[in-house]
Amino acid sequence: MDEALVRSLTPDVLGILVRRGADFAAAEDAVQDALVEAVRVWPSDPPRDAKGWLVTVAWRRFLDTARADASRRRREDRVDEEPPPGPVSSADDTLGLYFLCAHSSLTPSSAVALTLRAVGGLTTRQIAEAYLVPEATMAQRISRAKRTVSGVRFDRPGDVATVLRVLYLVFNEGYSGDVDLAAEAIRLTRQLAAVVDHPEVSGLLALMLLHHARRAGRTAPDGSLVPLAEQDRGRWDTAAIAEGVEILQAALARDRLGPFQAQAAIAALHADAPTAEETDWVQIVEWYDELLRLADSPVVRLNRAVAVGEADGPRAGLAALADLDASLPRRAAVAAHLHERDGDVETAARLYAEAARAASNLAERDHLTRQAARLNSRLRG
Repeated sequence: MDEALVRSLTPDVLGILVRRGADFAAAEDAVQDALVEAVRVWPSDPPRDAKGWLVTVAWRRFLDTARADASRRRREDRVDEEPPPGPVSSADDTLGLYFLCAHSSLTPSSAVALTLRAVGGLTTRQIAEAYLVPEATMAQRISRAKRTVSGVRFDRPGDVATVLRVLYLVFNEGYSGDVDLAAEAIRLTRQLAAVVDHPEVSGLLALMLLHHARRAGRTAPDGSLVPLAEQDRGRWDTAAIAEGVEILQAALARDRLGPFQAQAAIAALHADAPTAEETDWVQIVEWYDELLRLADSPVVRLNRAVAVGEADGPRAGLAALADLDASLPRRAAVAAHLHERDGDVETAARLYAEAARAASNLAERDHLTRQAARLNSRLRG
């Protein structure tokens, strides 16, 4: 295959899809899929019209994705915004697709990325942000996964751990507000809990319910973000909190602690506090230490630094933050908060502005910009 030719045609194909009505991100994903198919087909069956072939295949991929997204949205519309407690009465094929995409021929990280793209409906950019890697890197990972499973028999479903990671990432995208998938992720996790007896499945379901219970308090009427400490706890769903705590307690009683149970325990401590000031930060730090033992990651260390700052003071939090890469998403926002609590308003204002420029969604960017403006007003006054 003439790679130089393909590279030269890609912008034209992308432009044609956009002119036909595809949004740019979806068009990029469709063209990428077409290029992967070209790598597979062209060596043995080169087309007479390379550009026309790419346009046709990419447009078909776009239409398939659009239909899948529409079907997913219809499923979401059939589910109440707050998922009902108890086991589901019936199941669909979606959960089965999650297991099939978690194929044994793929590494866990590649299986998660492929499932998010093929079944979850997330874009390559959103998946890359979840993994803290460049979009180009994630695009290559997904392409390799597609090539790996091309032509294999899907008769050996993947493991539960991989499916749980996928469901959690889908839930987080829905919870952030970029894609409304939180209720769908809870629905599928309920199905999984009904057929798989594993404490980490219960831990994930409890974690989702505890986070979802706070959803109404996370935004103001104008759509702006409300930090946890400032949320109206009267708007939290107490029934979902009670269910989440009950599920978590049953899972912890089995003495097979996993990362999702530890995260759910942290969420339960937040949900259990009548006010922000009464939050048991010391115990939250202890749970973060457990989580680091189970699943060490930069994001866990970042969240632990926030908890340390609340439990032991802002300077202790800044010390916990010191070893983390400055480019880590939300690190600047955490540092700004800790510097403000330590009385260094000038540094905090600068870091809030820096965090706003790096924010991945509009609501977060607006919130951080307002924080920077608030502190700059104090400095001028």
